[in-house]
Amino acid sequence: MAKIVIDANVIISAAFGGKPLDAVVRALEDHDVYLSEPIERELRGVISGLSKKFSKDQMAFLEEKMRQLVGHARRVSVSIQVALSRDAKDDHYLSLCKGARADFLITGDKDLLSVSEETLKKSGISCRIITPQEFLENVP
Repeated sequence: MAKIVIDANVIISAAFGGKPLDAVVRALEDHDVYLSEPIERELRGVISGLSKKFSKDQMAFLEEKMRQLVGHARRVSVSIQVALSRDAKDDHYLSLCKGARADFLITGDKDLLSVSEETLKKSGISCRIITPQEFLENVP
């Protein structure tokens, strides 16, 4: 069972189905998913802000996935902050990966995907940053 951190963009994209949905469902069902307070706040804020853009069914789906994620996720209080991403807003995901000793960060964010494994290792982070498609293809 792998330790997984899921980027908010993947959870939001899951409302449209496809690979993001498949990845979120598999991660929640088959692995340990980790969450921190800042990421939970980000998710709630993004979901709230989308209420005028999404249909009622999409909003209900997002809210249900959020409840599942919060209900199943292991909470980690992140005490060490890392600064590795080109976009500083993404660093809290990397900090959570370090604190949780995550195996994978699932994201579609190009700034996070551009962080090399070598850079991660130098900062004491041993996870792989992968897309939902890569997760589905490479993680049982």
